[in-house]
Amino acid sequence: MIPMPGLPEMIVFGVIALLLFGKRLPDVARSLGQGIVEFKKGLRGDEPPRLDA
Repeated sequence: MIPMPGLPEMIVFGVIALLLFGKRLPDVARSLGQGIVEFKKGLRGDEPPRLDA
């Protein structure tokens, strides 16, 4: 079983993400958040039914 990452690993991951994405990090985080919200909406089935013409 793989252990959960601790604080040092999370810090290293954050530094690597900052180096890779830099100025685009807010955009990447925003799009990731929107993707998670859409995924949760899909699981709940909150979409209104479509009317086929």
